[in-house]
Amino acid sequence: MKLGNLFTRTCIALALLGGVAQAAMADQLDDIKKAGKVRVAIAMGTPLFSFADANLQPTGSDVDTATQLAKDLGVKLEIVSITNAARVPTLQAQRADLVIADLSITPEREKVVDFSVPYAVISIIVGGPKSIKVTDYADLNGKRIGLTRATVNDTLTTQQAKGAEIVRYEDDATLITSMVTGQIDLFSSTPSNLSEMVKQAPTKNLELKFAQKDFDLGIALNKEQPKLKEWVNNWVVTNQKNGKLNAIYKKYHGRDLPERITKL
Repeated sequence: MKLGNLFTRTCIALALLGGVAQAAMADQLDDIKKAGKVRVAIAMGTPLFSFADANLQPTGSDVDTATQLAKDLGVKLEIVSITNAARVPTLQAQRADLVIADLSITPEREKVVDFSVPYAVISIIVGGPKSIKVTDYADLNGKRIGLTRATVNDTLTTQQAKGAEIVRYEDDATLITSMVTGQIDLFSSTPSNLSEMVKQAPTKNLELKFAQKDFDLGIALNKEQPKLKEWVNNWVVTNQKNGKLNAIYKKYHGRDLPERITKL
């Protein structure tokens, strides 16, 4: 066989294989329906978003969101409990179909996974005892500040607080424990985690020092899943318009979603 013919046939074969692989990837929505369940990765131990209730059952705004999504999809919900740092790797390793885990939509993450349109928001703050004067990043110099690894607050604080000693934890629960037990001076996290710290240690007089940034949250899925992404996007838009996602958020966070989110 001539080398030219061999090369042509090899290219055709590879193109066909690539097409088959892409078609298989695009059928994940069908696979979910066929399996009768959707695997949703949720970072448990995140106050208000995902945590265990008094009966040790999963609850929170992300849990309720995942529950509603599975119901509307007509399948059972299988929660894949993960840490914050494992949110993207769990998806890439195909151990979950979706991630609903207070995952902010960022350009860096969009390089490796896809996101739905925003379903909720998260605020990032710096907090600590009233006795420590902090009004901006410059005041963090020389301070021991704790945060949760692989989060937007990790990236943001690392970039802005060059003179701080940053202590990283694997989940919010450990961060909260470290703050209330005095292992760190300050923290970068969410208002919900500040509320939990105040509840656990009221005598420490913890307060919000300054707001860092608000981020939109998206439901994450693997790339090359057009059918699944279209269904999820349509689901988010529908449930923003009918008010269900806002009701879920307000139930746990005590405030409405911003109008820019609910008026998608």
